[in-house]
Amino acid sequence: MSTAPHPSADRSAAARSHCRDRVQRHEAELVELSRSIHAEPELAFAEHRSAAKVADLLARHGFAVRTPVAGLDTALVAESGSGELVVGICAEYDALPEVGHACGHNVIAAAGVGAALALAGIADDLGITVRLIGTPAEETGGGKVLMLERGVFDGVAMAMMVHPGPEEVCRPTSLAITDLEVRYTGRAAHAAASPELGVNAADALTVAQVAVGLLRQHLEPRQMVHGIVTAGGAAPNIVAAHTAAVYNLRAAEARSLQRLENRIRACFEAGATATGCEHEVVQISPVYAELNPDGWLSEVYGRAITELGREPLDRGEEQGPVIGSTDMGNVTQALPAIHPMIAVDCGDAVNHQAEFAAACATPAADRAVLDAALAMAWTAVAAALDGAQRDRLLAAARDRSARSSSEQICTSGGVA
Repeated sequence: MSTAPHPSADRSAAARSHCRDRVQRHEAELVELSRSIHAEPELAFAEHRSAAKVADLLARHGFAVRTPVAGLDTALVAESGSGELVVGICAEYDALPEVGHACGHNVIAAAGVGAALALAGIADDLGITVRLIGTPAEETGGGKVLMLERGVFDGVAMAMMVHPGPEEVCRPTSLAITDLEVRYTGRAAHAAASPELGVNAADALTVAQVAVGLLRQHLEPRQMVHGIVTAGGAAPNIVAAHTAAVYNLRAAEARSLQRLENRIRACFEAGATATGCEHEVVQISPVYAELNPDGWLSEVYGRAITELGREPLDRGEEQGPVIGSTDMGNVTQALPAIHPMIAVDCGDAVNHQAEFAAACATPAADRAVLDAALAMAWTAVAAALDGAQRDRLLAAARDRSARSSSEQICTSGGVA
């Protein structure tokens, strides 16, 4: 006696097939988008051509596009569908100085657009709204943090993005990070004729660097410090009046990061005290939180990417290896979201190397765009059609909205 398949299984299979067909139909456009963004790398908050390419492609396919948003010239939102479950798909497109798209954000952007296009035709049938969120300035500047604070993620029930790397990881770990610039001000003098009249800002920076170096022995597990000198003085025969350095401070979580920042600031102060210079410390970007990916969404994505022939190091059940830091961590702290890594064939190269940038404009990277797009689309389909998970995601979104409304009332002087 045969048993007819459950209606929801039929519906899921049809939706997944539709998504596959749509990704295949748009393959040429998606690859062209990835390659075009890669060919014209743009830095944080200046990704004008890249954002326009994303917006224009989506507009051509019927998405309602808004740009700029959140007071950011290169941020955008593109929507299709009108369902209650809002699926946020993040697209990054900023590059790095000197090495261009050595973190593969061209792949991220094209994959996000591909997932949005795959879901658009069945969004209303699934009861979802597809919201492609173009997020500038991930490498520095914290575009997602600013967009979170300014309401772009309001109402989003789940969010996704897929990042290229040397390994396949469904649920990677990231570190919280803050970026600090220390600036020293001394007094110039002739370095040979009257050095005693100078107050040496270069010496202040040297003392600070030595203090930071000595501190490394006592760092907590997963605390990291690395920096560069951005201003070292004008000429060797002038006692330096102005110097500066930028440091990245990383830690496993926010409290550890704060403890590290307190100690690094003391090192900076030591340089000023030892030399008589004045100093100031400026936070360059918003603090990036550590990733807290949603377990169920990670597992569903893991099954999808495995079905597409890939072999992740994990399957979403446990946190994977550390991948650095990302402002997507803040999104995962605020709402159910995932940030898996998809492997590209890059030999021995790793992210932020010129060799990895080259690997992100190859057939392997093109395949990563298409596989990531389809895996994200299938993840959204699963969330939309699983009654219990759909209810969970919607309840969390309503709870966030209620808390936000309450906070706004309190801030405005009302009674919560």
